[in-house]
Amino acid sequence: MDIDKLSSGTCAISRGLAFVGDTWSVLILRDASRGMSQFDQFRTSLGIAPNILSRRLKALTEAGVLEKRRYSERPPRDEYVLTQAGRDFIPIMAAIGEWGRTYNGGGPAMSHLASDETGEPIRAVVVDECTGKPLGATPMHLVMPD
Repeated sequence: MDIDKLSSGTCAISRGLAFVGDTWSVLILRDASRGMSQFDQFRTSLGIAPNILSRRLKALTEAGVLEKRRYSERPPRDEYVLTQAGRDFIPIMAAIGEWGRTYNGGGPAMSHLASDETGEPIRAVVVDECTGKPLGATPMHLVMPD
């Protein structure tokens, strides 16, 4: 797969997937949104091989979705925190989670979004900004440029 071609093409979907289009990357962002920031935290949570985790963290940092910050000089240790682009991905993950609960909901829900103000669960719904209507209830199709 030619990531450079995907990330610079005319399709916004392929440009987005070029940054976060694999399972490990999305799960790293999920864990970062839960407050994890250190390499060992991600590795323990995900059960991911260190070399794969290193590559994904580097790619997410280069994509501007995570920011790498040094938190210890001796020994040198870095943490990874969400940038604005990473925080803007949280609603996308919430929508993926809702879709997964609907169409692959056989097991218990391990996580959900909750309001910081009330603690109540939040159910993600993608809406058209212009009309406020849920996209799932709107007949539509994808239009590609000529």
